[in-house]
Amino acid sequence: MCGMEDALLVPTATMGNLIAVMVHCSERGDEMIVGDLSHLHMYEQGGSAQVAGVHTTTATTLPDGTFDLEQLESRIRLGYPLTYYCRTRLICLENTHNTQGGRVMPLSFLQDVRALADRYGLSVHMDGARVVNAAVAQGVPLSTILQHTHSVTISLCKVLGSPVGAILAGPRDFITRAKRCCRVLGGSMVKAGVLAAAGKVSLQHSIMMGRLEQDHRNAKIFAQAVHDCDLFTLDLASVETNIVRFYLNGCSWSPSEFCDRMGMVCEKEKAALGQPIQVPMYPFYGNSIRAVWHPMVTAEDTQLAIKKMHFVISQYMEEKPRAIKA
Repeated sequence: MCGMEDALLVPTATMGNLIAVMVHCSERGDEMIVGDLSHLHMYEQGGSAQVAGVHTTTATTLPDGTFDLEQLESRIRLGYPLTYYCRTRLICLENTHNTQGGRVMPLSFLQDVRALADRYGLSVHMDGARVVNAAVAQGVPLSTILQHTHSVTISLCKVLGSPVGAILAGPRDFITRAKRCCRVLGGSMVKAGVLAAAGKVSLQHSIMMGRLEQDHRNAKIFAQAVHDCDLFTLDLASVETNIVRFYLNGCSWSPSEFCDRMGMVCEKEKAALGQPIQVPMYPFYGNSIRAVWHPMVTAEDTQLAIKKMHFVISQYMEEKPRAIKA
């Protein structure tokens, strides 16, 4: 389904990304280019530098998760014949893009990045923790997206619902070398068949497509409810998959306080709504709020989340006069 020659089961997508960097950048001091808002750059503890000795340079992440291609090309350094510079060996992409709210990279952009990489003899790795969402959103097979990359990491335990694990896929010789890196990182697992079996079920086409399409619909239903409320700012066009990222608009509450209110239950709520409703949300990058849908969140759950949001808004409006007087 990936269009790759071989694949390796690893415990986490973070480990899969690190292994890919170690294989593609085989000499200490090699360099990779990543987005400045990418998961690899922001949330993986600089493992490429800590463990692999790989230098990172960044390209500016645009609102849709892509880069400016001219800027990307300007970041490439060959390292020869001048010895002052690192040698760029790898371009890393993230699709869908977590920090930018689940944005899907256009196929034309992927094609252009691959052409640029080929021109300079570079590899392209995709952090595809949620790339299956991209395939569903674009209505194409995974292989249509991944034909523009040399390797990909796909999480099995996020939107696909497995208990644990990720897949690192690429050419056969790449996976052969990846297995060595996996072992030294402690990722080789004895009796991993039960985990692989769960992943196999998650990847069954008929199950995957239906569930993820529903996730996307539920996310857009919630996003519309957020958009219709003056207390929030949200670009509906940016909601392409299962992630909704929005901002408080002129509200004295912080994102953390709003998320706390969505997650707590009070007696007044039970009386008003007829039941306790807890909605886990996350105060996120850039003073935003992040909500993510997965197959265990149903259409009914989404309506309950909207109901809870309206109750929390009513709480804010009741408390607002007191806050102004204080």
